[in-house]
Amino acid sequence: MISFADALKEAASITEVAMEKLIPEGEGPEAKLLKAMRYAAFSGGKRLRPFIVLTCADLFDVPRLCSQRVAAAVEMVHTYSLIHDDLPAMDNDNLRRGKPTCHKKFDEATAILAGDGLLTLAFQVLSDEPTHVNAEVRGELILEMAKAIGARGMVGGQMLDLLAEGEEFAAPEIARLQRMKTGALINFSCQAGAILGKASENQRHMLNAFAHDLGLAFQIIDDLLDVEGTVEETGKEVNKDARAGKQTFVSLLGPERARDQAKILSAQAIKHLEIFEEKGNLLSQLVQFLVQRRN
Repeated sequence: MISFADALKEAASITEVAMEKLIPEGEGPEAKLLKAMRYAAFSGGKRLRPFIVLTCADLFDVPRLCSQRVAAAVEMVHTYSLIHDDLPAMDNDNLRRGKPTCHKKFDEATAILAGDGLLTLAFQVLSDEPTHVNAEVRGELILEMAKAIGARGMVGGQMLDLLAEGEEFAAPEIARLQRMKTGALINFSCQAGAILGKASENQRHMLNAFAHDLGLAFQIIDDLLDVEGTVEETGKEVNKDARAGKQTFVSLLGPERARDQAKILSAQAIKHLEIFEEKGNLLSQLVQFLVQRRN
């Protein structure tokens, strides 16, 4: 059986090959826009969400030709969210993955358009027949993606994240913020494989529960890295939440209790995978990897 480290590298490679084909280089007046889209999309990263798409699709023996396109679409959406998140009007970050952010490398207007371009391209990929021969499956992918990243999903979570800088958020509000901002796209990444594989209702329920706990644990570790990590480790600026006065699980619970909560959530996430038996091993290892990560 392939090791987790090799599986993660393979997923990243598969995704990047697909994106290489799907994101054009272009010439003429729009060349700058396409260059900015490719700069952000190919600036590194672990490609965790594509890994989840591919691994969940493998649970149901989905052909890689289908799942790699969805994995690429998810990474395009994630990249768009990072470009916009880094803008001066949002988090105002200068570094992403150890490199200048898109608006620093180019300019703010180009960065906004690059994010827009990646977002719309992702929906084009999902709607195209090579993603799945069944139009109903493609339609469900589009619907679930739209729900995951819209006003009641990732974009709404970003709005709550901005509000968190000036308001007192209790634990339930912080959990809702993280579930929307980070967890929603992770959940779609799990559900996409199940949609492609026409999974049973119970299988989809278990993947939904897995994604819920994984998403919260992931964000707690991300918040801990903002407090305890370094620029060299994370590839981005640190201590941003404290400077902004932003409420997080770490500020609410303290580092040790927050870390304990992440461990509880990770154990719960792994428990939800028991229905998949040995096929769920790579997803279990993903949970352990995320809780122990330093970047």
